[in-house]
Amino acid sequence: MLELKALLLTQGMHGMVSQVEGLAKALKFNFKHQKIKLKPFWNLIPPKLTPISENLLTEKFVCDSKIIISCGRKSVIPSIALKKRLGRQIFNIHIQDPKVSFQHFDLIISPDHDSIKGENVLTTKGSIHYLTKKEITNNSKYLQIEKGKKQIVTFVIGGPNKYYNYSDEQIHFIFNKIKTLFTPDKFKIIVIPSYRTPERVIKKAYNTFSINHHVVKNIDKKAYLSSLAIADFIIVTCDSTSMISEAAVTGKPVYMAMMKPIKSISRFKSFYSQFKELGIAKELNDSIDNWSYDKLDEVNRIAPIIKEKMKSNGII
Repeated sequence: MLELKALLLTQGMHGMVSQVEGLAKALKFNFKHQKIKLKPFWNLIPPKLTPISENLLTEKFVCDSKIIISCGRKSVIPSIALKKRLGRQIFNIHIQDPKVSFQHFDLIISPDHDSIKGENVLTTKGSIHYLTKKEITNNSKYLQIEKGKKQIVTFVIGGPNKYYNYSDEQIHFIFNKIKTLFTPDKFKIIVIPSYRTPERVIKKAYNTFSINHHVVKNIDKKAYLSSLAIADFIIVTCDSTSMISEAAVTGKPVYMAMMKPIKSISRFKSFYSQFKELGIAKELNDSIDNWSYDKLDEVNRIAPIIKEKMKSNGII
């Protein structure tokens, strides 16, 4: 008999891990992570053209869970293969558009900007994630930065993807804009890199901000949480819808630092528009505004709905 816990399937990237772990936590399930590694050839083939087989993995694993939560392209086929073998013994959930028939999954969780619909599709405003208000508050003192008379600006940096290339010109423009707008007499900037931030960008951030501000040079989740806790304003580079979504759990003003894309960004534009309409985020321009909104906590909104579906399927 399979235990009632969640097996989380991802490629190991922060944004994916945050989503699957966030959902497992909201559902109050114990969980374990399984990093998916496909054999080299199959890394190049889209899921819709890939055979459904567990033999495509470089490292096989044991499924000892009733709940499968997957996220990312490489995890699609392993989840479907497990469902094919175990059937109604497991309940498989995929986060984001799987780019295959939705019938392969018991449930799909997708952000509105993916623009997909189906009987087994639940949509969310932005990306779900693993940050909680309690965890943020509990780490508020980690950075040991006193607020004092200056307002705190947390600047979270993403990294290059197929839409944004993080050219030196773009980074120079954004950094100088932030440094000029949030002057050191009134503001203290905390720079937080992410797993995708190139070393050259972290070095540039240190050279730009270290004198009057505070630059975290390593990947440090506690520093990230602490910076969100003490921030008056949050800036996130536009390439990361997941970190913009994470910032929205704070209820604090979120600025999106825009860059020029290198290809069509219709999904990103839909996301930006929705968060502007919700009053969560604004594009970083030449003025500083202050505003508030209802904290966005989508994962806890959908958790009861998912549990009801699991009950109707006899899993819980």
